[in-house]
Amino acid sequence: MFANQLVTGVLIDEVALDMVELARACQVEPDWVVRHVRAGVLGDAAVQGFRSSDLARARRLLELERHFDADEELAALVIDLADEVRRLRARLHALGIRDT
Repeated sequence: MFANQLVTGVLIDEVALDMVELARACQVEPDWVVRHVRAGVLGDAAVQGFRSSDLARARRLLELERHFDADEELAALVIDLADEVRRLRARLHALGIRDT
């Protein structure tokens, strides 16, 4: 049905995707999702399904892997560091400190 179609939309956190749906949303094979879950760099659908944050992370992982030929652990590290920088900048902003 959706084999060759890109699925887009906004995922609401109360709704979770299963592994096949996440793979389809990222235009990857389900094996890609399984590898990343096993590597510990992507959430586990068996726990509660994949949330919108998992979908965003999966797409960022995929982008880094494709554009920079990074393995899943390196891509995850880059994303974690970028997220930490974003959180720290938000804290600085909340404190009224200018980010330079």
